[in-house]
Amino acid sequence: MYVCLCHGVTDSDIRRAAEAGCGSLAELTMRTGLGSGCGTCGEMASEILAEASAPKPFPLPVFAVAA
Repeated sequence: MYVCLCHGVTDSDIRRAAEAGCGSLAELTMRTGLGSGCGTCGEMASEILAEASAPKPFPLPVFAVAA
C-alpha cells in the first residue's frame, strides 16, 4: 500500500527501512523522502514504523511449560 503518494513510498519500504535500523520519522524522511511533500502521510508512517520497530517476543518453550 502506498503511504506517501508524493514520493511513492509504500508500507513495505517503511518496514524494510525499520529492519535496516531506521528508528525515527526524521530518519525515514531522510532515507525515503516520505513526509517532505504535502506531509499528510506522517501519522500513518509513524504508526507503521513503530509497529515494524517494536521488539518481537522471543518464544521460550520452557516458559510455556512452566505456565
